[in-house]
Amino acid sequence: MITTRSFRRRRLSLLVTVVTGLALAGACARSQAPSSLSSDVWAVVDGHEIHRAEVEQAYRASVDPTPTPPSAEEMLGLELNVLDELIAQDILLARASAAHIDVADADVTKAVTERQNGLTDAAFQMQLAERGLTPDDFKNGVRRELIVRKLVDRDVTSKINVTDAEITAYYNAHRDEFNVTEDQYHLAQILVTPVQDQQITNRQHDDATSAADAQRKVTMLMDRLRKGEDFATLAMDYSEDPNSAPRGGDLGFVPASTLERVPPQVKKMVLDTKPGQVSSVTINGATTLLMVVAHEAPGQRELTTPSVHDSIRDNLKSRREQVLHAAYLAEARAGATVVNNLARQIIATNGALPAAAPTPAAAPAPAAPTTPTGR
Repeated sequence: MITTRSFRRRRLSLLVTVVTGLALAGACARSQAPSSLSSDVWAVVDGHEIHRAEVEQAYRASVDPTPTPPSAEEMLGLELNVLDELIAQDILLARASAAHIDVADADVTKAVTERQNGLTDAAFQMQLAERGLTPDDFKNGVRRELIVRKLVDRDVTSKINVTDAEITAYYNAHRDEFNVTEDQYHLAQILVTPVQDQQITNRQHDDATSAADAQRKVTMLMDRLRKGEDFATLAMDYSEDPNSAPRGGDLGFVPASTLERVPPQVKKMVLDTKPGQVSSVTINGATTLLMVVAHEAPGQRELTTPSVHDSIRDNLKSRREQVLHAAYLAEARAGATVVNNLARQIIATNGALPAAAPTPAAAPAPAAPTTPTGR
């Protein structure tokens, strides 16, 4: 078992999560004032064109390769979502530029190394090549994401404050919620499976696809936990559970009676693990890193109990963050001139994918490393 830093509940923010590789080399070559719009200009944001090739490359970067490709309608829906994220990112990057917000090269290099996730350079480049990306594409995407995150931290997150008076008011209005009738265990998990998943929602889009890959990933995670890295952050970055990963692996409080309905080895692990520690169990090839955040005995929980006070504060802060994030993005978009040509074309063709226009002088696709490596 591994003792970690205190668990901090976090929520994934739409504003600061940009699919890996959204910043592509072609983005730097957008025209400032297009005189005409071709079918391959899928959006224009304040005079900056977003081309079909950028959206399709970003789509490949954000979706894991799968033996069963999506239908044309599914792919078009996903590309609409990717385009919407590119539009939002363009708007926020313009704000960041106006505010002279940038990130240091050292911070970008550190983030890229973390996302390389222990892979060799050759294996990592192979993964990028499979998605039609170069290392520079990936690095540029990370840089843009960090800039947007820094902007939102400055303009939104740093301004959120929950007062003691608000916490007290919430407790008084929901006192019954803190009357515990049986032992409860606050749990969080990081799930790693040895098979390719159809839906990956972690921030690194990281998916173990074999038993060896899963073991490597578990070893990496356990090593980083031993070094004191935050459990919630690792869960958001690497957990393969689509439900709990965006919440930092948080499973909430689980009553003791519920443990009677889980596999015996999981029940034993929960009961044997002390609060603040992490244990692991493998069932049918899938490994769960489970953290017992807290254990509460039956009885009324008073506001003076740290877990009660902190949970109310985090809950109120999370609610406010979501509202402010949505309002911030809505206000930013309202101040921009956006033309979504892809949406217009889909409506005009009753849902058909627009045909690609000939692309003169297309850049050659990046070549994969010759060394036969993989995940």
